[in-house]
Amino acid sequence: MTEIQSLTLTEEQQALRDIARTFLADRLGPDVVRELMAGEVGFDPAHWAEVAGMGWQAMVVPEEHGGAGYGWTELAVLFEEAGRAIAPLPLLSTAMGTAVLLSSGTDAQRAEHLPAIAAGERRVAVAVDVPGADAQPAPTLRDGRLDGRVRHVVEGAAADLVVVATPDAAVLVDPAADGVEVTAMEVLDLTRPQAELSFDAVVVDDDAHLAGSPAEVVDRARTVGATLVANEQVGTAAAVHEMAVEYARTRTQFGRAIGSFQAIKHLLADDLVALEAARSVAWHAARALAADDADEIAVATPMAASLCNEVAAKLAADTIQVHGGIGFTWEHDAHLYFKRASSSRLLFGTPKAWRARLADTLGL
Repeated sequence: MTEIQSLTLTEEQQALRDIARTFLADRLGPDVVRELMAGEVGFDPAHWAEVAGMGWQAMVVPEEHGGAGYGWTELAVLFEEAGRAIAPLPLLSTAMGTAVLLSSGTDAQRAEHLPAIAAGERRVAVAVDVPGADAQPAPTLRDGRLDGRVRHVVEGAAADLVVVATPDAAVLVDPAADGVEVTAMEVLDLTRPQAELSFDAVVVDDDAHLAGSPAEVVDRARTVGATLVANEQVGTAAAVHEMAVEYARTRTQFGRAIGSFQAIKHLLADDLVALEAARSVAWHAARALAADDADEIAVATPMAASLCNEVAAKLAADTIQVHGGIGFTWEHDAHLYFKRASSSRLLFGTPKAWRARLADTLGL
């Protein structure tokens, strides 16, 4: 465990944020996002190569494996900016897969996969079903054969390597192997595709078994995923709040800017307070993750997952309301943020489920 970082960004992190924001604004503006989300894979490999050149995929990979050797706070900075741009990049799945390899991969698996991940040459997905009523039985692994299916695999169709958890073991699977079928799912948020992965007697060699237990692998993937999404939701919430404030400042009714009306200015003020609270909570979760403080992670992650997801969804809905009729149209960008916030809210369990987990941790 390392010391928990300060609540403020370092100069290096601020520079990272500024570079990321400039790149995403220049290369992945709303028109590009709309074009990519209509495609089959949901992202442009050229953009993926560009962010690899800036070291995004390498951020938490150790230097001995070709990575940048930074930590989860730096990656959280990138995720906030990606959320601000609703960037169609398979960063979340790859970050979760990287976390699993770092915590549960064997030395041979890390040496084989981490350099390729850091270089942007390999994308990883984690086949962990979304908790809830739609959850399916976990795949089974018997006599070296994998059978079953997992739905709602985040960015699963873009993966070159998949982590699959069964009741008995967690394993690495090549999605191009015989017996693996990858099917894109219909989802609300087209900027973050999900897939169904089916396994029919897929051969799994002994060297594909991860060292960690299935429960540890699943928990690590969800903890990292929820923490990064919390920071991403802060970026999404910040973007829609700025959008609403700007519209309220320039849109006039009855000879006045609508932002001067009490109902709107109070709404936007309350939303700003909620946004800043969410930012603090999300950043603290990233700090706890970077410090590898298990006790603090157990509190900070569910707190961030419950609050940030709800704040982003509320601010996205409020932005549509501030814009009035135009906010409901396909041509306006507000619905893209609303769908991202609403979909991400449920990726790793509902806010209610995370609050229940927090209550259990605190013994309430």
